[in-house]
Amino acid sequence: MHQLTLAEIARGLADKKFSSEELTKTLLARIAQLDPQLNSFISLTEDLALQQAKAADARRANGESGALLGAPIAHKDLFCTQGIRTSCGSKMLDNFKAPYDATVVAKLAAAGAVTLGKTNMDEFAMGSANESSYYGAVKNPWNLEHVPGGSSGGSAAAVAARLLPAATATDTGGSIRQPAAFTNLTGLKPTYGRVSRWGMIAYASSLDQGGPLARTAEDCAILLQGMAGFDPQDSTSIDEPVPDYSAGLNGSLQGLRIGVPKEYFSAGLDPRIAELIHNSVKELEKLGAVVKEISLPNMQHAIPAYYVIAPAEASSNLSRFDGVRFGYRCEDPKNLEDLYKRSRGEGFGAEVQRRIMVGAYALSAGYYDAYYLKAQKIRRLVKNDFMAAFNEVDIILGPTTPNPAWKLGAKSSDPVAAYLEDVYTITANLAGLPGLSMPAGFVDGLPVGVQLLAPYFQEGRLLNVAHQYQLNTDWHTRTPQGF
Repeated sequence: MHQLTLAEIARGLADKKFSSEELTKTLLARIAQLDPQLNSFISLTEDLALQQAKAADARRANGESGALLGAPIAHKDLFCTQGIRTSCGSKMLDNFKAPYDATVVAKLAAAGAVTLGKTNMDEFAMGSANESSYYGAVKNPWNLEHVPGGSSGGSAAAVAARLLPAATATDTGGSIRQPAAFTNLTGLKPTYGRVSRWGMIAYASSLDQGGPLARTAEDCAILLQGMAGFDPQDSTSIDEPVPDYSAGLNGSLQGLRIGVPKEYFSAGLDPRIAELIHNSVKELEKLGAVVKEISLPNMQHAIPAYYVIAPAEASSNLSRFDGVRFGYRCEDPKNLEDLYKRSRGEGFGAEVQRRIMVGAYALSAGYYDAYYLKAQKIRRLVKNDFMAAFNEVDIILGPTTPNPAWKLGAKSSDPVAAYLEDVYTITANLAGLPGLSMPAGFVDGLPVGVQLLAPYFQEGRLLNVAHQYQLNTDWHTRTPQGF
C-alpha cells in the first residue's frame, strides 16, 4: 500500500479495497521501521491518526466521498496543530503545544485527511539543507550522505521514501520546490495569498506560502484543492475562487507558449542539469508547446534583495520569542534583560541568530534606506520583468536548482554558498508568483528538477503542464533503493 499515490488511495478507498485504518496502521509501522535512517519526523501522532482514520471510514460507510477522505498525510512542523507540539524545528518551541489548528490543518482535517505526524524542518524555515533543525539533519533517501533540501526537507524525505503519499510544506525562497527537486518529487508553491498563512509560524510574512509536496502533479492538485481558499483570519489571503485543479489536468498543451530565460543558463548551472532541462523542453515541444528564449534582466539582483528582505522580516517576526509568554525560557534569569538575552541566545540556533542580526541591521536607523528600501525597489523590478515576460509567454521553464543535492555538511561553514543555491527559486517569492518543480532526470544517481512558473493564480496551468509531462515520462515513478 505504501507505493500508492494519493489518487490511487482515493480510488482504493472508494472501491473498498482497503480501509483508512488499515492504510494508516501500515504507514505508521513503516515510519517506525524506516524513519530512524532519515529523521524526517519530529513528532508522530499515532492516536490522532487512528482516530481520524476510523472517523473517515465511518464517513465513507455513511455514503460520503472525497479524494482526501481517509488519505494519510503529514504537516511540516510550523503549521499549528491543537494540543500537539509545534516546534518549528527549534529549541525555542520544543515545549510549545499549539492551542489551535492552523487554517490549512483545519481545512484538511475537515476534508477527512489523516495526520500521521509533524515533519522535520530547518529551524524557523531558515535553510536550504534541513541541517539547522534542533532535532538533527534530515537525510536524503536517494543517498543518505546527502541533504534532502530545505526547509521542507522532512516532508520531502518522508514522501520520497514512501512513508506517506503527500505532505504539507511551505516555501519562502524555494523551500517546497528545492526539496522536491532533490528528492524526485513534485512540489508546488501557490500564488502568494492563495493558501492561508493563519496558524503558520512566520519567517518572512511577505514571502511565506504553504503548498503541497507529493509524487505527482495529480496528487499535488488533490492536496492543493484541500488547502486553497480565502481565509478572513489572514489579512494577506486573497478572495479568489478556487478552480477544480484535478479537472484541468488533461487539457492539451497544443500552442502553449513556453519561455526559457537566457539568464538561467549561466556559468553557475551544472551543465548536466542544463542538458536535462533542454530534454524536458523537447518533451513538451512534442506535446505541442512552442518554446522561445526570453530575458529576466534583474534576476542577478534577486539573491541580495531577498537576503535583505527575508532577514528583515524574520527579525521582526521572531522578536515575539522572548522567554516571557511561551516557548523556551532560560534558567534563573538575573533580571528582565538577562531573561531576554539568554532565552533568545540559548533558544535560537546559529542560522536563525545570523538572520536576525542581518535583518535588524538592515532595518536600523541610517541603513533602512540603503538596504531595505533598495531591496524592495529591486523586488518591484523583478516583478516587472515577469509581467513583461508573461505578455509574451504562458509559462516560464528552467532548472529548479543549479546543482544536485550536496553532501551533508558540505556547505555548513559557508552560508553564502548555500544561499546561492536558491538563485532560480527566490524570484517567484519576491514576485508572489506560483511555481512548480517536477522530476526531470538524474545526475550521479541524484534527482534533478525542472521548474515551471506561471502568472498569478494559474496553478492549474502549472499542474496541467506537469501532469501531461508525467504522462509521457517516467522520472517521477522512480523509487529510492531500500525504500
